[in-house]
Amino acid sequence: MKIKGMIIAARKEFVNENFGQGAWEKVLAGLSLEDRQLIGESILSSQWYPFEIGDHIDKAIVKVLGKGDDLVFEQLGAKSAQKSLAKEHRTFLAPGNPQSFMKKTGSIYKFYYDTGYREYQATGPNSGVITTYEAKTFSVPDCLTVVGWYKEALKMCGARDIKITEEECRATGGKVCRYKVEWNI
Repeated sequence: MKIKGMIIAARKEFVNENFGQGAWEKVLAGLSLEDRQLIGESILSSQWYPFEIGDHIDKAIVKVLGKGDDLVFEQLGAKSAQKSLAKEHRTFLAPGNPQSFMKKTGSIYKFYYDTGYREYQATGPNSGVITTYEAKTFSVPDCLTVVGWYKEALKMCGARDIKITEEECRATGGKVCRYKVEWNI
């Protein structure tokens, strides 16, 4: 499975903004030489990278900067949504209509991952379930990033009091990654 460079670039930007000058270099120092060479001098947003490199970066962020706290990835997901939905993916936003935005979940997934698929099923006017199927790789940090990304995206569509609960996760033995989503307008 591969991920778009924009995911890695969002992590770099998040690290620099939230942990200061030199923090990204500390994260890179926590990676293997092979990983550092794969990333190279510049991250290309439109290039595909192995999912594993994202996982290795995530683990380095938690170890080096997050002091072992995985919840830093919800913040990272939020920053990623702010960046991508303000620029190249702003057409996905549906201001004033979070449900309309959520119905684009499957299309959005394809911009970030090259295998598997994600579906959204509305369960009420302000709720639904996101399910990711057949992703070849998965991790707890990636799922937390998804939670943070959707929370921020829903805010950008006018939702408030957003609650996202991961009900099942492949990284912890589940068959799919499933998130219950609820909000108010």
